[in-house]
Amino acid sequence: MSKLYDVIIIGAGPAGLSAGLYAGRARLNTLIIEKAREGGQIVNTADIANYPGSVEGESGASLIERMKNQAKQFGAETVYDTIIDAELSGEIKTIKGLADTYQAKTLILANGAQPALIGCPGEKEFTGRGVSYCATCDGAFFEDLEVYVVGGGDAAVEEAIFLTRYARKVTIIHRRNELRASKSIQEKAMENPKIEFMWDSVVKELSGEELLDTMIVENVKTGERREVKADAGDGMFGVFVFIGFKPQTQLYEGKLEMENHYILTDDNMRTGIPGVFAAGDIRAKSLRQVVTATADGAIAATQAEKYLAE
Repeated sequence: MSKLYDVIIIGAGPAGLSAGLYAGRARLNTLIIEKAREGGQIVNTADIANYPGSVEGESGASLIERMKNQAKQFGAETVYDTIIDAELSGEIKTIKGLADTYQAKTLILANGAQPALIGCPGEKEFTGRGVSYCATCDGAFFEDLEVYVVGGGDAAVEEAIFLTRYARKVTIIHRRNELRASKSIQEKAMENPKIEFMWDSVVKELSGEELLDTMIVENVKTGERREVKADAGDGMFGVFVFIGFKPQTQLYEGKLEMENHYILTDDNMRTGIPGVFAAGDIRAKSLRQVVTATADGAIAATQAEKYLAE
């Protein structure tokens, strides 16, 4: 530890990189700390069609590469380290990593959130090749195909309804014999002719050649397993997983006000601690998309600049 930064940004997803770009452009001494690789969830998305201005064939990886280069161009430094502790109070914030300790006058927390996983064989291998965690991002790629939605809460059922805009048929797979979603949402799903249900069931395995085309489903009451195959004419199907998200807020538990483990901020990304801001999927918000993450990052950096000026 030898340098005091104006701002440290934890996380190099779209929110963190956007914050780095704006902070660097404001001539702030800026450090982005990333655990593994830039990009967050979006880096696994093969095609991005709903980010304003994205080019045809844009992938998550290509978009993130340009964001990373922009932040670097404006002077933001990047280090790769796993953060194990964060002292948020006081005028100087101290961040402890496995490799080093870092200090700054302001912090922008952009650790993101990770979708809860099924945890079955094949899930990781077919993410982006049939398995998705975002209907808004990927629904259009399953035009006139069959898709399966795993989950039974509000998010799962709402996303299943959304997917009927594209898919030929949507089957909700739920481990119970009734949905947990609110009654009004359930009624909409029950009335939709494109939606079917697979009750008391869990996904045990996902497989295929290049694309997902086979799934093993187990009945939790009888233990019976059955194989679900894609229609020969389709060659694949989609599995959308909506069993919750896990915001990466463990470091900040007990230090910041949260709601369901998401950090609470005002409209200017300010937390309850002066000089500490949160941006992207880590904060409580209604929509988690690349476009909202980048907006959060820009606002957080701008507010950090104003905080330092004051």
